[in-house]
Amino acid sequence: MLNRSFVEFWVGVFVVGGICAIALLAFQADGTGVFSADRNYKVYAKFNNIGGLRVKAPVTIAGVTVGRVSGISVDMDEFSAQVEFAISEQFDSIPIDSSARIVTAGLLGAQYISLEQGAEDIFLQSGDVIEFTQSSLRFEDLIGEFLVNQGAE
Repeated sequence: MLNRSFVEFWVGVFVVGGICAIALLAFQADGTGVFSADRNYKVYAKFNNIGGLRVKAPVTIAGVTVGRVSGISVDMDEFSAQVEFAISEQFDSIPIDSSARIVTAGLLGAQYISLEQGAEDIFLQSGDVIEFTQSSLRFEDLIGEFLVNQGAE
């Protein structure tokens, strides 16, 4: 009888350990990281149209992920979308006059924020707003422009 309860105990330990391991992997794969030592600072930008941009979308510089979109809200005073993103503190030398563009990965891929380097010697800090932004291009607008240009020829 002692042998059976000993086996049941270890089976329980392995089941609980497996569940914990799966939960940990799920958080790590999500990109948020439970035990992440990364400290972030929050930066904001306003866009006229964010298209399909979502929370947790990457924020990149030259194609390298430096942060994630952490929030999206509507500024009712300006009728614009305010995007909050968390940038890893290891990238603390982004010039304050840098610009933010919403770009699409491929033709119909996911959208993300691309930061273009500015020239100032003053760097972004937590709470700063990126002034220079370019909103998402809508596919319908591109097709319409193409058709108008084709009709003009």
